[in-house]
Amino acid sequence: MKYAIGVDIGTSGTKSVMFDETGRVMASASAEYPLWQEKNGYAEQEPADWYNASVKTIKKIIEDSGVDASDITGVGLSGQMHGLVMLDENNEVIRRSIIWCDQRTAKECEEITERVGTERLIQITANPALTGFTASKILWVRNNEPENYSRCRHILLPKDYVRFMLTGEYATEVSDASGMQLLDVPNRCWSDEVLEKLDIDRGLLGKVYESTEITGYITEEAAKVTGLKAGTPVVGGAGDNAAAAVGTGIVSDGKAFTTIGTSGVVFAHTSSVQIDPKGRVHTFCCAVPGCWHIMGVTQAAGLSLKWLRDNFCKEEMDEAEQKGISEYYIMDKKAEEIPIGSDKLIYLPYLMGERTPHLDPDIRGSFFGLSAMHTKAHFIRAVMEGVAYSLQDCNSIIKEMGTEITEMMACGGGGTSALWRSMLADLYECPVKTVSCKEGPALGVAILAFVGTGVYKTVEEACSVMIRTDKTQVPDQ
Repeated sequence: MKYAIGVDIGTSGTKSVMFDETGRVMASASAEYPLWQEKNGYAEQEPADWYNASVKTIKKIIEDSGVDASDITGVGLSGQMHGLVMLDENNEVIRRSIIWCDQRTAKECEEITERVGTERLIQITANPALTGFTASKILWVRNNEPENYSRCRHILLPKDYVRFMLTGEYATEVSDASGMQLLDVPNRCWSDEVLEKLDIDRGLLGKVYESTEITGYITEEAAKVTGLKAGTPVVGGAGDNAAAAVGTGIVSDGKAFTTIGTSGVVFAHTSSVQIDPKGRVHTFCCAVPGCWHIMGVTQAAGLSLKWLRDNFCKEEMDEAEQKGISEYYIMDKKAEEIPIGSDKLIYLPYLMGERTPHLDPDIRGSFFGLSAMHTKAHFIRAVMEGVAYSLQDCNSIIKEMGTEITEMMACGGGGTSALWRSMLADLYECPVKTVSCKEGPALGVAILAFVGTGVYKTVEEACSVMIRTDKTQVPDQ
């Protein structure tokens, strides 16, 4: 039996999972780390935290599984997209990473649009200039911290910094690179035209691979701290959403998934390049070689419910601790008692600006329709409904582009909620399913590792063996 490890470097923490070649989980471990928000709209993390969490969790799952390291065929990396990691000539991190949900770069987006041109930018990168993407962050550092920019010798994405630390290679892959706004998305390579117009040295960027390709091998130093065998292959892997797509079997036309994590995503697979000329949804290369995906994003999906929990639900958190269950389960049950529509209490989930469909970093969230009859339970349900409607905004644009969705999977923490899934099924007017394995992105990149190391011939073949559906939520007309 062969095994693969999927490492998912998320915003709130890193999770490493070991799978056998049938998709069975052998061991799993997580480690959390902080996020810095020193000003309104800022969001940063320490790259060392990602690597340390990866090392800690890989080491733990190898120990817990009892699997011999020589039987681990490969490692796949998934992670939060768009973050900017800058290394100096000694490969030291220059500054904290500006991550995906940071909104400080509105001026730089205007600069990018002016330099490249709105239509040309969308033609090449498949997206308009966005505050969340990496290119605007690079320009922000150049404009505001010239001393840091002058020291920069390498630019990496979050998961690719972990790759560098494990293998010594400066590399990325097409799905994550698509979110940098420097990739020629239709042709799956760096865009010399965009780099030249933005005056960014191509030498700062790593080599671009397909997601299943081997990008490097575990070094002796990384082997000592992780317990992996030196020389173990590390494949390209994928950005978190592209990885989740593979991990839920969204690898052919007509299939899509919704994830409710910190952010919320509606993601549809397509074997041809489809670009929204209005730039309301993203088109990226996907983890299946030669294919793409269309993706709508709402910035604060699970984050909205977490914000409500942290600030207003101490009573539910205390009860959950006493009963040994999730506070979200208790919040779900309270929301179920409230009628559809939350008695006209409406929530707009724009806590971190918004991407789809508004493309506005300055938009902000709100509750309205509030009256004296409303209770905390109304607020919980209103948040869930507001997020669901925001995800339907994404879904309706994908359909408008001519991508027909016949099967929707749900994943992420919010996808475990039957109530949230029922809202989505009603809005999408199609069944919403879950998979039996809840390890989405980690499973996805483990599948890519199995394909890259020859255990399976194609991503589709691996998914047919390793992924099984679980629950189905049918729409209530």
